[in-house]
Amino acid sequence: MSKISERLLVQAHLAAKQPKPLSIAQENELRLAIKAELKAQDAVLLAHYYTDPVIQALAEETGGCVADSLEMARFGNQHSASTVVVAGVRFMGETAKILNPEKRVLMPTLDATCSLDIGCAASEFTAFCDQHPERTVVVYANTSAAVKARADWVVTSGCALEIVEHLMDNGEPILWAPDRHLGRYIQKQTGADMLLWEGSCIVHEEFKSSQLFDLKALYPEAAILVHPESPESVIALADMVGSTSQMIKAAQTLPNSAFIVATDKGIFYKMQQLCPDKVFIEAPTAGNGAACRSCAHCPWMAMNTLERTLSCLQHGTDEVFVDSSLIPRAVKPLKRMLDFTQAARLKHLGNA
Repeated sequence: MSKISERLLVQAHLAAKQPKPLSIAQENELRLAIKAELKAQDAVLLAHYYTDPVIQALAEETGGCVADSLEMARFGNQHSASTVVVAGVRFMGETAKILNPEKRVLMPTLDATCSLDIGCAASEFTAFCDQHPERTVVVYANTSAAVKARADWVVTSGCALEIVEHLMDNGEPILWAPDRHLGRYIQKQTGADMLLWEGSCIVHEEFKSSQLFDLKALYPEAAILVHPESPESVIALADMVGSTSQMIKAAQTLPNSAFIVATDKGIFYKMQQLCPDKVFIEAPTAGNGAACRSCAHCPWMAMNTLERTLSCLQHGTDEVFVDSSLIPRAVKPLKRMLDFTQAARLKHLGNA
């Protein structure tokens, strides 16, 4: 997808779908109503770190989950609730449905998509794979159900390095999609033979190394935390590179009192909650206002509001459906990821 068409798409979503500010009374009324609906409908709320802090807080208060896409997938798969409400973007809702086809999966809005998903159409991706049948197909979680169904493995930024190292040790050449920055980072870290799809995230691609270098000069004591979907020049300035969960852990464990954070600013809710005495600074993007495509916040994540969350529960709208013919194929690479990461976790704990 070209940058021009991508920008127009984001602007259209921003114009049509962005929420209006709520008063404290309105917010409290909606929170109480959502809590009641979740309980009445045997539903659990899963919220990604990039959603609005009020959504994240509500998920925590109601026994749900606030996490990255890997932990959201694992939590939804293991939870006993008959209805799963996914506050995130569409591929996360599809992943929940693939792993739990017997459950009802709702989203505040099905319009919440992802530039990586949009930029990797299933038909084009299938043709690309067919041209390279000798390669093991590894796709990032930020893809559609149809793309996952064509893959051998699904990964998240939290487990991609380990899985690619595993495949490399087996002598398997890799076809990677869709994020080229994450793919290039993994390729550089592992030395793996990887053929990369040319996709990118509109949020992380906005971060610029020259501006980040200048900001670091203003805060020399701050550690720079960078998500690997960022450009290579930004990654080169990082003190730590990792997934959202890994960035949060770094904020907790590194001795620095301040951090410059190059990912969606929604993550600040959890960072500030866990590290109230530390300072978190947004990494600079390419512009401000009309000159900025994302301004460090995913426009589609911002579509997850209290009003839409209540509406999907009350009316059963924005239910996620996945073609039944895709589910058996899409679940296999997802299960491989979950089984691999669970085995790695047990090994780390010394229980394997």
